[in-house]
Amino acid sequence: MKIRLSDIPTTAPEGASKKSYKEETDRLVKRLGELQNIMYAEGKYSMLVILQGMDGSGKDGAVRNVFSECSIAGLDLVSFKKPTEEEFAHDFLWRVHRWAPLKGMTTIFNRSHYEDILIQRVHGWISQERVEKRMAAINSFEELLQFDNDTLIFKFYMHISHEEQGIQLQQRLDDKSKYWKHNAGDWEERKLWDKYMEAYEYAINESSVPWHICPVDNRWFRDYFIAKTLVDALETLDMSLPVPEKEG
Repeated sequence: MKIRLSDIPTTAPEGASKKSYKEETDRLVKRLGELQNIMYAEGKYSMLVILQGMDGSGKDGAVRNVFSECSIAGLDLVSFKKPTEEEFAHDFLWRVHRWAPLKGMTTIFNRSHYEDILIQRVHGWISQERVEKRMAAINSFEELLQFDNDTLIFKFYMHISHEEQGIQLQQRLDDKSKYWKHNAGDWEERKLWDKYMEAYEYAINESSVPWHICPVDNRWFRDYFIAKTLVDALETLDMSLPVPEKEG
C-alpha cells in the first residue's frame, strides 16, 4: 500500500498531553544515551540516522534535543549541502559513502543522498530515467550497509504542514536569534511544494529500507517520536558492555 503524505497528520495525536510526552521524552533521551554508549563501547553494530525534510521542518532541533545525552566520541553529524566541484566529478553516492558509520559509531545525516532525487528531480536537472537508476543505487547502498556492516538505518521524513513551514520560515525573519538561518531561496523552493511532495512520496514508496513519517508541527512530539523509535529498536539488540579480561 503506497504512502500518501497528505493522509498522514503532521501534528501530535489529538488530546496528547504535552507535559506527559515531554517527561517521557526526557527518559527516552537518557536511555538513548546509554544504549548509544554501549554500542560505541562494544563496536558490534553501527547506526545511521537520516533526517530528511523541507526547510523549517526542524532537523537541527531534533539533533540538538534527541541526541543530547549521547557520547560525542561515538557520534558524527554530517550536513549535506550543494555538492562541490570535486563531488560533482564523482558518482552521486561518493560523498555519502565515505561518511557511512564505522562499527560502534552513530552517524546522523542532516539531509542525505536523497537530495539527489529530490531537488534535482523537482527542478528538472535530471531525467526520470536517472531518478529511477539513482533510486535503485540508493537501495543497494543502504542494503550494503545493513547486511555487510551491521548498520541500523533509521530514515525519518520530517513531516511538516505547508502552513507550519510558512510560520517557521517567517520566524527566521522576525526573530533576530534565528535570522542567520534565513535564506531567500527557501521561499522560492516553497513555491514548488506540490512537486516536492510528489518527489518525497516517490522516494518513500520506492525505498527498500522503510521510512518513519515523523509529525513535526509540534516540536515536542517530534522529539518523542524520534527518541522512541530509536530506543525501541536498540532495546531489541543483543548488546552489552565489554567485560575486562582476567589477568593471569
